[in-house]
This record gives sequence, C-alpha cells and structure tokens, in this order.
Amino acid sequence: MALFHQTVDFLSDSWANQRTQLPLLAITGASFTLGILLQSLFGGDRHKETVLVSPRSTVLPGLSEAENRKLPLPNDVLPGARDVATPYGSIRVYEWGPEDGPKVLLVHGITTPCIALGGVAHALVDRGCRVMLFDLFGRGYSDCPSDLPQDDRLFATQIMLVLASSPISWTGAGSGKFCLVGYSLGGGIAASFASFFPQLLSSLVLLAPSGLVRDSQISLQSRLLYSRGLMPESLLGFLVGRRLRAGPLVAPKSKNKHDQLSAADALTEELPSQSAAEVQVLSREYPHINVPSAVAWQVNSHPGFVHAFMSSMRYGPILAQRQWGTWARLGEHLSAQNSMSSGNQSEKGLPSDKVHILCGNNDAIIIKDEFVSDATTVLGGNAVFKFYEAGHEFPSTKYEEVAAYIWKLL
Repeated sequence: MALFHQTVDFLSDSWANQRTQLPLLAITGASFTLGILLQSLFGGDRHKETVLVSPRSTVLPGLSEAENRKLPLPNDVLPGARDVATPYGSIRVYEWGPEDGPKVLLVHGITTPCIALGGVAHALVDRGCRVMLFDLFGRGYSDCPSDLPQDDRLFATQIMLVLASSPISWTGAGSGKFCLVGYSLGGGIAASFASFFPQLLSSLVLLAPSGLVRDSQISLQSRLLYSRGLMPESLLGFLVGRRLRAGPLVAPKSKNKHDQLSAADALTEELPSQSAAEVQVLSREYPHINVPSAVAWQVNSHPGFVHAFMSSMRYGPILAQRQWGTWARLGEHLSAQNSMSSGNQSEKGLPSDKVHILCGNNDAIIIKDEFVSDATTVLGGNAVFKFYEAGHEFPSTKYEEVAAYIWKLL
C-alpha cells in the first residue's frame, strides 16, 4: 500500500506541475503496473451506479430556505426553474421571458453550471427575448448518467429533452425557431447539434467554442490520464477528482501562445479573475453569486461532476480530429443554402447563412490565429468573427456586449 500511495502521489503531482514532462514509457509502465496490482483494490467498473444524482438529491433535502439562500448555487438561482425527469436522470432547466419574444437556448461549458451564462440570459430578457438554460449532465442540479459517454449523441438528446419540456413550442410550426448559443464545450455541442438539425434554428452563435482545438495543444500527461484502458477507471477518477479538488479554482496565469493545455486549464479557463467575479451579476435574485464559488461548490458537492468532466474531455466535441467532419457538414449545409435561389426561407434553416463566432483576444484555449484559419476553412467561409479584449471567460464578464450582439442578430 505504501507503493500505491507513492505512485498515486507521483502521478497526481506530475500532472499538476505543467513544467514536468514525463517520458511516455515511464507513465505507461506505471499505469500498466497500477492496472495489474490495483484492479482488485478499486474493483474496476463493476456495480457502478448508472445515474449519479445531483446536489438536488444529496444536499438540498433538509435545508431551510435561509440555508438555501446561502449556498454558492441556490436552488432558485435563476427564474423559471424546473426539474425534468428523464431516463437519463433529472435535468435542471430555467426558462423565462416573454412567451412571444425571440427564443434563445444557451448551452454552457465543461466546468461551469449554466449560471455562467446568467448575465447573458438576463440581458436578453431585458431586450424582450424568451430564454432557456439548463445544466449539462453532471453539472449544477442535473444528474449524471454514468454508464454513457458524454458525446454528441448524449448532448443532442439532452437538448431535445430540454426543448420538449417547455410549456411553449420551440420547434413546431409557428414557433419561430430558436437561436442556439453555445459557450466553450457548449459551443462544440451547439455546432454539432446545428449540423444535424439546422432546420430547427433561426441562428447559431458560438462563444469561444470547442470542437476545433488542435490535438497538438493537449499535453502528453492529459492525453495519458484520459486514455481509456491504461489504468482502472476508478483509479483514474480518483486521480482526476483529487486534482480538480486541489484547485486553485481561480483564473490561471497568462500562458504563452504555444503552451500545451492540461485538464486543469480546461477547468480554470472558464473562471473569471477575482476582480471580475466581484463585479459580475449573473443572478438578479442573488447578486453575490459568482462563477468561481459556484464551480468550487459543484466540484465538491456533485457526485457526478468528476465523471462528467472526464467523460466530456474524453468523448466530447472538443478536438478537431474528432469534430472536423461535424463542422464540415455544417459548412456544407450553409454553402448549399447560400447557393439556393431565394425560395422558401422558412424551409432553409439558419436563415442568417452564417455561423457567428465570438471569442476573446487573450484566450489561452481558443488560439485566435489558428482558430480563425481552421473555422474559416472547415465552414467554407460561412463564418463571421468578433473578438473582445478578454480571455476565455468573457461571456460571464462581458454579458451586456454579448447580449447586444445576439439581439442585433435576432
């Protein structure tokens, strides 16, 4: 057992230290040894729960209203909260605004619950929109199906379930269609969804989207730790959970343009600086709520978060090598649509004929020069770009500017 603890500490500390580059052979050998010696100790994946319930079931029961209000993520943090029962577990949805206003569905990132887009949502409602947000599986107050990969299929299904839960029509005849807005991982999810269901959308807005991250940007250590089969999943979950809970859950230091990214970067890049967190208003009911504290609470309180984070890193729409074909399908649809005669606009889907992509100039994950080149190529030139003087976290700090852009598009 002493050898076990030493090996775990060695792997975990080496991952946390981004300047340490361990040889592939050494990590693979250690992982293989752990897989043989510790499989029985960790029990593999047998008897795994199929649904890891959210803090809605593990934290909220028994809390008083006063105690709920003190939570870093109160149960009613946004208006129009509802919990939708599905075969995949319960999904937390928020929906409010004029029923006859332009409809906007917002999809958040890999780390944050949907409160990160609360500022954008409130600003859109102020302008007359009907908005809907939801917590992705394993985040916020949504359960986590632990026996399914968090990939395009699961995310598209979740979006459809969320849309179907609304008391008003978001997709039927006369619904006016809806604008789909995705941030970070949510941007990759939105691009994938749009490539399959463009006829449902009035427009597509991607905020610092994943999906075209080059494989060369990902560090060797993260590739190994998220590679399936090198060590028992339960051990991998222990290592990743330990790293995520170790923090620090603050915005990272500036990175050089060509520094490789680790899972820790994915965790922290969605978080604003402390000064920005202090001035952002994401919840009108709870003005003190901010992204860093909500994420820290989620990491420690949601039994499904570590699994969701790992599975999204492994299977989600993040890397270009997995998602190029998906984005190309979207680009081909737009090119074909642009070549059509005026025809019946209501049958086309994405009437704006462009994907609107908003990013930060100082984003350490979405590298401006690389991303613009890749997105322009794969979308066949059917993209419009706008950049803000900010990092990856800009939707939670520049929400008025983002909302103004979306409203002008609508």
